[in-house]
Amino acid sequence: MLIACFGIVWYRWTIALFLMMHYSNLVVLSSFVLSASAQILASDPGVYGPAIELVHIYNDEFPTGIAVSSTGRMFSNYPSGLDTNNTKYAVAELTANSTETPYPSVEINSPPGGAINYTTIPASGANYQQYLIGVQSVVIDSADRLWILDTGRALTPNGTLVSASYGGPKLLGVNLTTNSVFQTIVFPTTVAYDVSYLNDVRFDLRPNITASGGGVAYITDSSSEGRNGLIIVDLGTGQSWRHLNNVPQVRPEFQFIPYVWGEVVYQIPGPGLPIVYDTFGADGIALSSDGETLYWSVTGGRYLYSIPTARLLDDSTFSEIMAQASIVSHGQKGLSDGLETDTNGFIYGGNIEQGSIVLFSPANGTFSTFVRDPQIGWTDTMSVATDGYLYFTENQLWRTPNFYPGTDRRVRPFALFRAPLPNNGSKVILR
Repeated sequence: MLIACFGIVWYRWTIALFLMMHYSNLVVLSSFVLSASAQILASDPGVYGPAIELVHIYNDEFPTGIAVSSTGRMFSNYPSGLDTNNTKYAVAELTANSTETPYPSVEINSPPGGAINYTTIPASGANYQQYLIGVQSVVIDSADRLWILDTGRALTPNGTLVSASYGGPKLLGVNLTTNSVFQTIVFPTTVAYDVSYLNDVRFDLRPNITASGGGVAYITDSSSEGRNGLIIVDLGTGQSWRHLNNVPQVRPEFQFIPYVWGEVVYQIPGPGLPIVYDTFGADGIALSSDGETLYWSVTGGRYLYSIPTARLLDDSTFSEIMAQASIVSHGQKGLSDGLETDTNGFIYGGNIEQGSIVLFSPANGTFSTFVRDPQIGWTDTMSVATDGYLYFTENQLWRTPNFYPGTDRRVRPFALFRAPLPNNGSKVILR
């Protein structure tokens, strides 16, 4: 009996002790929750720098480029090599907040039979020199002329990117006063290969840099098929040549994987093919404010590179050796598509993985954030205008069927934004 009573007492004491400890923990936990809820914890604000302004929305075709003239006219391009639905027009003038008009004419945007020649086996890009096939970039030069960069390539309805034919890859100059083509430069097959993808272009119109006095264009070849490099064009003679063919600095980094809006991005190189890492080579391109240095970056990497333009303008026997020896790495700026320059001397680039745009200062070799906003995702192309703004397109490229899982996950409309440049910056004039 005594043992039984002792057992009951012990049991009750244990229960009481348990309840006291449990209650004590609840009090401590409650106090912690109340204390935490009363505090303001650090969090990512998601914004930085000047407010971005919506300029235009794209409800129809999928854009990449933007070019803004000195009078405020705006132009975009819609590459058939990135979207099978880009068949109505390759270049258009932005005529209102949400409408576009084929430019410079409906006719030039309408190649007879379409952008693809199905009489060849396999199908290939149409070889029309006087029609637009697959435009990847539009740029306004220092003389306020519009230049159109045509890859000569397009996607078939099942998503196969056809090879180019001679006559398709070209550079066209358009007079904005007459709205007519004043020059067409067709690239030879030794400069623009059938699997080249001419991506972006910049111009230096200073007459003293070439014997012809007509100025120079610099072009990136971002081909996913692997023949990357830089192309130089003498605008006075129409001659062109390549430099830095397939050097590591123009190639995508090994096993590079981007992350955009929390989404891991793998590429699909073609219908029925296994997914791969990012395969885009040299893409973004920008000239220094004095024209003496060319900057570029690959879309399959995060580094910014440069080279003296004197090395690229030289096409003599030892010029490629000298060019490769002159490459400079400026470190990681983040993942970018397009690049741009202003009169501050800054080099701008998207930092796609951070939802921001960064700037590089050649004066001290450092990067800093220019602007950040939740609406910034895949910043494709930039254009600095004489009105003191940086214009940039947001097109959700990583959500096209060209990327895993192969479905179209884009949400229309696409957008054109702008942000005021620091220190009253403006467009660089090289002429």
